[in-house]
Amino acid sequence: MSGNGFGHTFRFTTFGESHGPAIGCVIDGVPPRLPLAEADIQPWLDARKPGQNRFTTQRQEADQVRILSGVFEGVTTGTSIGLLIENTDQRSKDYGDIKDTFRPGHADWVYEQKYGLRDYRGGGRSSARETAMRVAAGAVARVILDHLAPGIMIRGAMVQMGPHAIDPDKWDWDQRTENPFWCPDSEAAKGWEAFLDGVRKSGSSTGGVVEVVASGVPAGLGAPVYDKLDADLAKAMMSINAVKGVEIGAGFLAASLSGQDNADEMRMGADGRVRFLSNNAGGILGGISTGQDVVVRIAVKPTSSILIPTKSVDRHGNEIEVITKGRHDPCVAIRAVPVAEAMMAVTLADHLLRHRAQCG
Repeated sequence: MSGNGFGHTFRFTTFGESHGPAIGCVIDGVPPRLPLAEADIQPWLDARKPGQNRFTTQRQEADQVRILSGVFEGVTTGTSIGLLIENTDQRSKDYGDIKDTFRPGHADWVYEQKYGLRDYRGGGRSSARETAMRVAAGAVARVILDHLAPGIMIRGAMVQMGPHAIDPDKWDWDQRTENPFWCPDSEAAKGWEAFLDGVRKSGSSTGGVVEVVASGVPAGLGAPVYDKLDADLAKAMMSINAVKGVEIGAGFLAASLSGQDNADEMRMGADGRVRFLSNNAGGILGGISTGQDVVVRIAVKPTSSILIPTKSVDRHGNEIEVITKGRHDPCVAIRAVPVAEAMMAVTLADHLLRHRAQCG
């Protein structure tokens, strides 16, 4: 299988399956002499791990990370950093009934077409379990950003659940940790709770929209042709399980704006620096960061594993109906927030190191 890694100068490669003994990643390109310990990684993993409330899968994984290489006496050595998380709460028997079945909305059928076989236990390599290692790599990327570009802050929030969007005028970053949805609008979060309870009890699922904002990003990251910062961010976000759409800045709304409304006009600030009057570009122009907030939104589809019968076929060509048992998120967009933050971090760290290599 190709395509298990992401990045150029800062690059990480993940391995492992949902129901295998462990998952892990190898990170290359981390500068030497940066302080790094497992305690720098664990809090970000704790934010993503399952089983924290009734609105996420009840699989109980500690997601305890171990650093296997690349750190000596508390600092990075410049060599490959190896990270490992053991799987401790697999229930492979939950998937025995579907080993010959193709679940609608899942990658089962296409895996069979490509490889001639598949790991049916929780989706194997296609499972969102893999995203734990993205979050671990993102934690290492944050260490790089903190030391080489202090002031960068990366925060994500869920801004829509199903058809229910937040009120942007009530946005409060501090509210994200006051509800189980990473929601910055306390009133919207209350409505989401009742809505998702209904979805969960019906055996169905729902999607959502996540917004990630990186503040304090210096101008000049990215490149103007194939290695645009927004192009790499789009790939980073689209590679997350269940993501079906990505917007940068105004995104699709830009198509309905006039040229003058979309222009992000500029003026000189009192400090002698250029300031922008708006940020429809999402902090990126011509593939290069402007110094404004980098703003990305992702659309996450409803979880495909549901308890409502859906029409499908099996590997023998029989038409059947499928009910997917097991422990699944009624809205996987909730746990996508820390994953999207991590992919923002690794992309920015990669581009920061590439910029320093070329421009000093």
